[in-house]
Amino acid sequence: MDWAAIRRRLALGMAVLTTSAVLALAAPGAAQAAESSCAGRKVKTLTFATGSVRVYERRGWVCVITVAKNPGRKRYMMVSVQARGLRPVVDEGQYTRHAGPRKTHAGQRCVRVKGAVGRSSVSSGWILC
Repeated sequence: MDWAAIRRRLALGMAVLTTSAVLALAAPGAAQAAESSCAGRKVKTLTFATGSVRVYERRGWVCVITVAKNPGRKRYMMVSVQARGLRPVVDEGQYTRHAGPRKTHAGQRCVRVKGAVGRSSVSSGWILC
């Protein structure tokens, strides 16, 4: 075997090793990324008995997600975000882990956020004004 063939095989082996290392490091965050798939920085968390609503903001966009305190079985969950003067953007149904994400472009307007898990719920009133 000549030196060029040896170098190609070494390069291929290093590429496979590097790729597998990157995938191994990225995999633990995959489950958490699904739970907080809103872009931007977290600006508020509204907690209630059976869960919480997380509010994120980025460049005038507001994104919300309701997360159950004890995920597992299917139950009613809801999340809603409404910029003042616009209609609410809602996600509701039977979920095991979270409702949402849902987002709206608020710009400089106030927003109202609501969330529910089971029979317990929270409503923010007008925030981020």
